[in-house]
Amino acid sequence: MPISAAQRAALLTATTVLLAAGCSDGGDQAADAVKPTATSGLSALTAQKLSWAPCPPPSPAEGGGPAPTPLPGGAAWECSFLQAPLDWSVPDGETIELALIRARARDTSRRIGSLLFNFGGPGGSGVTGLPGFAADYETLRGRYDLVSFDPRGVGRSDPVECATDKELDAYYALDFTPDDTAEERTLSDAQKRYAKGCERDAGAALPHVGTENAARDMDLMRQVLGDEKLHYFGISYGTELGGVYAHMFPKNVGRAVFDAVVDPDAGVEDGALGQAKGFQLALDNFAQDCVDRGDECALPGSSVAEIETGITDLLAALDKKPIPGIGSRKLTQTQATNGIAQALYSKEFWPYLEQGLDAADGGDGGLLLSLSDSMNGRGENGSYSNIQAANAAINCVDFKERYTLGQAKERLPQFREASPVFGDFMGWALASCSQWPVPGAWEHPDVSAPGSAPILVVGNTGDPATPYEGARAMVKALGKGVGVELTYEGEGHGAYNSGSACVKKAVDDYLLAGKVPASGTVCKK
Repeated sequence: MPISAAQRAALLTATTVLLAAGCSDGGDQAADAVKPTATSGLSALTAQKLSWAPCPPPSPAEGGGPAPTPLPGGAAWECSFLQAPLDWSVPDGETIELALIRARARDTSRRIGSLLFNFGGPGGSGVTGLPGFAADYETLRGRYDLVSFDPRGVGRSDPVECATDKELDAYYALDFTPDDTAEERTLSDAQKRYAKGCERDAGAALPHVGTENAARDMDLMRQVLGDEKLHYFGISYGTELGGVYAHMFPKNVGRAVFDAVVDPDAGVEDGALGQAKGFQLALDNFAQDCVDRGDECALPGSSVAEIETGITDLLAALDKKPIPGIGSRKLTQTQATNGIAQALYSKEFWPYLEQGLDAADGGDGGLLLSLSDSMNGRGENGSYSNIQAANAAINCVDFKERYTLGQAKERLPQFREASPVFGDFMGWALASCSQWPVPGAWEHPDVSAPGSAPILVVGNTGDPATPYEGARAMVKALGKGVGVELTYEGEGHGAYNSGSACVKKAVDDYLLAGKVPASGTVCKK
């Protein structure tokens, strides 16, 4: 997922701040006033009228915090709920409420329609994400209503929650890279308890939180919002969701942009291996930057290899003995690895990664633990959003593969070769769905979209989480005449918010004027 403006500001304010404040008990929290009148049947659902009202503060599962501040010029954010079938195979059956947010277009006389955003995860709240990125998309608001939503199972949309805050503290402190049979058993038992907690909380909704249903929800949104075509901006997992939508509804695709592209051809194993390589590349680039700065860099070592050896040595030491972190909580090996990965999502976070590694080497794990908390959705008050629970629920209902810990262990050599730092972490994670109570849908998503309008696919050569190769795979999979490739030679997760004027102009020209850039266009740093 991309880093929001609010998160960037939080880290820039204080190095020990905890990001993404949240809570694990979910709920609608003062949103009853914006729910639509109950309807039944698909025709009634497509005809429903949304009741827009000023947005309440984010729900606990969305991360908590204050209501979104007004837009430039004083315009208010508006929120509502959309009713959709819980089970799309029974459209006149039980419904689920999906939380939406919008900012109306400034120039109503030249309004194109709605531009729907998904910021990734899976599991990220669009209702909180869109206001966090508002400044980045202000140009697009000139002619679009900016709209986003909490997908089913996420945030305010019937959130999946799997454990209490106290249980999550213990869960995330576990050793997710076990060294012996006893540690493997401990991890397996913990994963089983976690999965059972998700099943107990979500119940009958758990099988229905997958990407195909989210795509159907988006087409319902298109109709209810009054748009003939779906204009869409998908980031990270949002590109996978957008590709699935284009496959299912190719004739309904309007102007669409995919940024930070998930490889649609990759199954669980190939996807995890690609991420291991991607994060290793980002760490190599971080270490090279440190080497280039010489004595200005706080980390020991005069080469990339020496700096990264220091990091692996630190992680090995934490495996044996955690160090003080925040309050009574200690920094474990798993949390340190998680924190390092979080900092590699954006080059803006490199100084904090450097500082966190230096501090941890001196026995202070506070900053790395803070970064790990950000990844896990833990707020400074000790409460969690449901981002990781939703991430597990959606991924496990999407993908068929069910690797046991033993099968994951067999694949560790190739993961270690891909990344000395992240290999074990990514390799063992193959077993994340091993205890899941609901079967998965596919080996990988089908995104072929013959007949679709052009889709601008933006790949970043230094992206750690969605490696650049995924963009080219997406262009090919969408089909001839559909995928249009735009390359950004830069760092970080995603390109539009990177500060590249070239990328922003290409995307804005397409979304606002329908000008499709030549496929293969390259934007440099």
